[in-house]
Amino acid sequence: MLIAVTVIWAAALVASGISPHDRATWFMEVAPVLIVLPLLVATRGVFPFTTLAYFLICVHGLILIVGGAYTYANVPAGFWVQEWLGLARNPYDRLGHFAQGFIPAIVAREILIRTFRLAPGKFLFFVVTCVCLAVSAFYELIEWWAALALGAGADEFLGTQGDPWDTQWDMFMALVGATTAQLALSRGHDRQIAALR
Repeated sequence: MLIAVTVIWAAALVASGISPHDRATWFMEVAPVLIVLPLLVATRGVFPFTTLAYFLICVHGLILIVGGAYTYANVPAGFWVQEWLGLARNPYDRLGHFAQGFIPAIVAREILIRTFRLAPGKFLFFVVTCVCLAVSAFYELIEWWAALALGAGADEFLGTQGDPWDTQWDMFMALVGATTAQLALSRGHDRQIAALR
């Protein structure tokens, strides 16, 4: 599965990097993919993830890559949803932050079960949710640091679209994503983890 992730991400990176809306924004948005892929390759022998985790990681990378190519505020699919639902703004970044909770929830859950031997249940659910909120908050700090470093040039990266509550919405969407992933996927995820043992 990791080979498929690598090929898909490589193709998407090349396609998105040919003529992105803004080169600096593209690089900042795809940076997590460029960091995570070597880590996945380096740890595949000692800690191969479940098929579910690899699939979700791949999807998350694609969301970031598409957001990098167009900037989150300008992704065409977001405009279609905006028009369809009559929204005031392009909601693609909301999808990205939902994924920022949804996908890390499964990855964190797998690491906590397999490495720290936490048993599925309420405590694991709580810890996974806290991890996802910490990841979301740290990403908001990165956005803040980028805004300080880039000044006005950070607008495309931040993608706030004039929403003064954008940071709070981002973290809320990550919370919803983390909760949804655990409620919807835990049983199937447990079966895949058991199959790895």
